[in-house]
Amino acid sequence: MSRQTTGSEESLESLEFQSRQPVVAGRFYPGAAPALRREAGAFLAEAEVPAEADGPTLLAMVPHAGYVYSGSVAGRTLGAARLAGTVLLLGPNHTGRGKRLAVWPSGAWAVPGCDVPVAADLARDLLRAEARLSPDAAAHLEEHSLEVLLPFLCVKNPAVRIVPIAVAEPDPDVLRQVAGTMAGVLGQRSEPVSLVVSSDMSHYVPHETAKRRDALALDRVLALDPDGLYRVVREAGITMCGVLPMVLGLYLAKALGAREAVLAAYATSGEASGDYNQVVGYAGILVR
Repeated sequence: MSRQTTGSEESLESLEFQSRQPVVAGRFYPGAAPALRREAGAFLAEAEVPAEADGPTLLAMVPHAGYVYSGSVAGRTLGAARLAGTVLLLGPNHTGRGKRLAVWPSGAWAVPGCDVPVAADLARDLLRAEARLSPDAAAHLEEHSLEVLLPFLCVKNPAVRIVPIAVAEPDPDVLRQVAGTMAGVLGQRSEPVSLVVSSDMSHYVPHETAKRRDALALDRVLALDPDGLYRVVREAGITMCGVLPMVLGLYLAKALGAREAVLAAYATSGEASGDYNQVVGYAGILVR
């Protein structure tokens, strides 16, 4: 990343972020482009394609583990999604680095066989409108949660553009306010924008415990209830790593006119590994 400044002022136009290179290629997903394309395509092909009457997808929530564990849930969800050509990516910050609401504002994100351009015009408009959004690379450089979704998006639409945002803001009131500002920006655009939220569900609990706890959180998601989601995750001790980006995403989707949410897929890692004692839950949600 490089920045140019004039005096003490730093204009958004002067920010130049270089291409982000993958950090989990060959570990979470195949490191060779042909194998990656085949695998992502096969998972996408598992989806049940919805009827045209279902309309465009405002928000999709998908997991971000290694493909052997969560690839099927991610593929079935994104394969059924009707995404716009520009996608706002909202993910958690596992590393704790960088800003609380960190936007990668320009350049591209690389995965094997695909360089995904950042929609710099949208990123610029969001940053200008909302001071609590920050142009920041540190939150993204070693963070995997958005990277692992890119091969699916590339295969689904090779012309896709993205705005990656790492969400670590813990105050739901701030998330609600920021969502309102972002909705104003998106509402003024002539072209639609879809939201894709990256989140796993319960972590390292028995299979049945994960299913029971995750159902509590998913019930609030399906009700389009961001306040209830935030509350139940905290009160029930649900280790949903992407609760903050999903709360932001739900506030934003509701402001954009969301009508309904459906569960596209659910599984736990135990179904792939055979270890049902310590699992991670994975859910796919589509909001229209």
